[in-house]
Amino acid sequence: MIDKLDAALRFNREALNLRARRQEVLAVNIAHADTPNYKARDFDFSSQLTQAVEQGRASQSMALATTSSRHLHGEAVATPDLDLLFRVPTQSSIDGNTVEMDVERVNFAENALRYEFSLTRVSSRIKTLLSAVQQ
Repeated sequence: MIDKLDAALRFNREALNLRARRQEVLAVNIAHADTPNYKARDFDFSSQLTQAVEQGRASQSMALATTSSRHLHGEAVATPDLDLLFRVPTQSSIDGNTVEMDVERVNFAENALRYEFSLTRVSSRIKTLLSAVQQ
């Protein structure tokens, strides 16, 4: 039963994770708009989503060190960086910075809107599943 629920929500979970990660990348680009020689980065969302859904997210776990026998044992999960690509600017700048604020703002707003849409869709899906289970 849990496997079916996980499979039903996997696409949406991966989409939300990638949207959140893309928002971070775009925010870094905006923050470095005045940094000389900074190169704007982004990633191909659709190919990363396809890869994440088909193969799952690659993660590396590492054991946490304990210094006392009373400490709880645990693992930290680290996710590797995505295949970040350099954005090609439509207009070059004198200082070598490739961040174009208009493009970054549009991408940031669009990604935020798509994140909210995905979140609403997941919420609706969970409500539907809960309704089915309760009846």
